[in-house]
Amino acid sequence: MQDLLDLLKQKTEKLQLGGGLSKIEKHKEKGKLTAWERITYLLDDNQPYVEIGKFAADGMYVEHGGCPNAGVVVVLGYVSGRLCVVVSNDATVKAGAWFPMTGKKNLRAQEIAMENHIPIIYLVDSAGVYLPMQDEIFPDKEHFGRIFRNNAKLSSMGIPQISAIMGSCVAGGAYLPIMSDYALIVEGTGSVFLAGSYLVRSSIGEVIDNETLGGATTHCEISGVTDNKYPDDNSCLDAIRNIVDKFGHHEHAHFSRKTPIAPAYKPKALYDILPLDRLKSYDMRELLKTIVDADSMEEYKKDYGKTILCTLARIDGWAVGIVANQREVVKAKKPGNTTEMQMGGVIYSDSADKAARFIMNCNQQKIPLIFFQDVTGFMVGSRSEQGGIIKDGAKMVNAMANSVVPKFTFIVGNSYGAGNYAMCGKAYDPRLIYAWPTASMAVMSGAAAGKTLLQIQEATLKGKGTTLSDEDKKELLAKIEAQYNEQLSPYYAAARLWVDGVIDPAETRNIISMGIEAANHNPTIEKYNVGVIQT
Repeated sequence: MQDLLDLLKQKTEKLQLGGGLSKIEKHKEKGKLTAWERITYLLDDNQPYVEIGKFAADGMYVEHGGCPNAGVVVVLGYVSGRLCVVVSNDATVKAGAWFPMTGKKNLRAQEIAMENHIPIIYLVDSAGVYLPMQDEIFPDKEHFGRIFRNNAKLSSMGIPQISAIMGSCVAGGAYLPIMSDYALIVEGTGSVFLAGSYLVRSSIGEVIDNETLGGATTHCEISGVTDNKYPDDNSCLDAIRNIVDKFGHHEHAHFSRKTPIAPAYKPKALYDILPLDRLKSYDMRELLKTIVDADSMEEYKKDYGKTILCTLARIDGWAVGIVANQREVVKAKKPGNTTEMQMGGVIYSDSADKAARFIMNCNQQKIPLIFFQDVTGFMVGSRSEQGGIIKDGAKMVNAMANSVVPKFTFIVGNSYGAGNYAMCGKAYDPRLIYAWPTASMAVMSGAAAGKTLLQIQEATLKGKGTTLSDEDKKELLAKIEAQYNEQLSPYYAAARLWVDGVIDPAETRNIISMGIEAANHNPTIEKYNVGVIQT
């Protein structure tokens, strides 16, 4: 575990460097703070924050020189005592240009603000769309234009938006700050225009410099596009804090919270509880004791459907319902006074039935749901099929998918196949979803996929008259597994925003607490309706 945590720390520290030390030096020579310095200055001192989308674009766009952290930093943190989403462009990465993953990450930030009804602050310093990849970021539904659509939707929902123009703000990107409730600009470095001086000259023949065209003086004194100008980044960020300080409060959802109690075990105790070998068993109850408030667990149907653990609890004082895969091998009683050995991490009919009922209970009682995934999938075979595993699984997916209370997901270990879906994977709208360094996500395990893909390739070659020797099979299997295992990595998932980041497991409790606090700002909870339930 320590090796995995060291790797996480190294990769995180590298992200802080953005486009590299030389790019940071040039950036600061202009009198500008870096993306992270702006966030650190803006956030309240000695208060926790949660990074969203860490490792986005990790290992991607290599042919374009890479795009660390997708060229933008996003955090959920406190500004003047208010929980806000902060989006800070990193101009040391390709001048803050938007790659496809940059767009996806910005949309995720807006989604979090919209779901939770919390303010969003944009610290703009971007050259706009990365032109060599414009076809992958410009025209589609979830591309660049969706940002401005969301600006309008956020405004109509009454969710505050503040923009600080702290560098370039070009073309379509100019609409983002101007569609915000407040648009501030830094003198000398901030500029906003639909077309820069070079394009203006080539288009209409007018010769003009960028500062006169769209600088702070022009937009604060002549056009009225921006509200106020500030001499430097710090004073602009101070103004944002002053504005947020004046916001009124709206009705909350009133999720239950009591005085927090420390967990029974210290958070880092889970490093010893969780085996790195994904095939080894462990007791999920023991792991949860490092996260939940001491003596707060009230387990549901403890002796039934034992491969899924369902329990009410409190985390940092917040009431929660936990649905977690139990990784111990368990004995299940069956009709006729018989018993069945059930494999840990597998969802059986009885555990799916129990989880569905528990999820429905939590929705009726307005209790947020937390999912801890270490799942290899649903049980297969004739006995399970005849027992109706598909309809029981469908019932669980239905109950979870239609959930109206906030959901939060943590991928502890395996996250395979339909098990990912049933345990609230990304496709099922968790408010936040994070992976631990021990996580692996795919349709099936590397070993199972390797053997399946080998059989397919072997059959294809046989059809062409080629027979593989045992040595050839071994070599091909190793090649297939190596490629597949790379895609199992939590960093592969984080790069594509299938998860909101890879975290030290000790951070889990804080993320849940801040996530529920954010969700509590949205008082709108729809009526729970699961539609047709398979019985």
